[in-house]
Amino acid sequence: MLHNSPLAERDFRLLLSARTISFLGNSFAIVALAFAVLELTGSKADLGYVLAARAVPTLLFLLVGGIWSDRLPRHRVMVVSNVVSGASQAAIAILLFSGHAQVWQVAALTAVAGASSAFFFPASSGIVPQTVPESKLQQANAFLRLGRNGSVIVGGAIAGLVIHATSPATGIAIDAASFGVAALLTAAMHIPKTGRMESSNFFADLSLGWREFTSRTWLWAIVLQFGIVNAVEQGASGVLGPAISKEHWSGALGWGLILAAESAGLIAGGLILLRLRPQQILLVATFGVLLTLPLLLALAAPLPFAGVLGFAFLAGIGVETFGILWDTAMQQEIPADRLSRVYSYDALGSWALVPLGYAIAGPVSEAIGTRPTLMAAAAFSLLATVAVLFVPEVRHLRRRGQVHSTEPSLVA
Repeated sequence: MLHNSPLAERDFRLLLSARTISFLGNSFAIVALAFAVLELTGSKADLGYVLAARAVPTLLFLLVGGIWSDRLPRHRVMVVSNVVSGASQAAIAILLFSGHAQVWQVAALTAVAGASSAFFFPASSGIVPQTVPESKLQQANAFLRLGRNGSVIVGGAIAGLVIHATSPATGIAIDAASFGVAALLTAAMHIPKTGRMESSNFFADLSLGWREFTSRTWLWAIVLQFGIVNAVEQGASGVLGPAISKEHWSGALGWGLILAAESAGLIAGGLILLRLRPQQILLVATFGVLLTLPLLLALAAPLPFAGVLGFAFLAGIGVETFGILWDTAMQQEIPADRLSRVYSYDALGSWALVPLGYAIAGPVSEAIGTRPTLMAAAAFSLLATVAVLFVPEVRHLRRRGQVHSTEPSLVA
């Protein structure tokens, strides 16, 4: 019944619509930006510089974004982020349409969008408990991730057709427009402030977020785990996977099908978690991470293509199981007025080593071979994941079903 669903909540419907539309636009930008840079210079290195120009400001400003997202009404932070990101994308599109774009200009504007996203992520993650009762958090997270994953699949396919028929500038312009629509939808939400900006001190706020983060063993242990898991799995599969596909499965076509199978698994995982409500949420989430390991071993073999597709689908289910239950645990356990800051520490710790993983996967595979590199990545991921099972809170933390207050807790 609708009244038992997060969709019964007006603010959640607006949040879901805004985020889904924004991710749909991002799907256009991912394809368009790559081809725009390659058309400008034909250099893969230049494309790497542009992507790095977005990633570095995101990491640098994540903690600042978390603080401001806890100080101010989170939907207002999201609106400003959408406007800034939309303006930067519109500027890139205008430069490309004019025929006068240069790589340094694209990189600089992409850096602006990267800094803006550092504010959007903690605000959009922290706002979820303010839009639904606690008993609906898992379903809400499942709907949000279904919207994101569905938009990535649909958007990627449509983006390829549109950009092929028109130009990369058109794809980036569509992304800019999607930010505008998302800003309008988000602005219509009615979310109260979560704190008192006038009585806050930046470094005190940062310290308080750090204490919230470090005081929960389950939290920092799993973030440490994902600092390793993300680096080795994304580095190994992201760098070596396309090369294996080029040798065995028709290159880009085969790799695209593998990624599509994983995305289908993400959708399946979201649908499963709409119905299942495991009580030991972190324990089940951790078992979900283990479902990603067979894909690395399938690539290492490599298995027949149908088998790889099956394990990619399984990996998607595992990733989505972890993601939904992790968000549910965070939103259940962290005080509402500090949630965005804790999400910022979570993201910083989980993503910090990913660039290193990308950088060393190729040289390591050249030194010891592709198969040993993938098997080593699987081993590191397995050890990091099994290690967190020794943390009692990971095994025993249970979901709560009752509604509790989201009023700010007192700051000592």
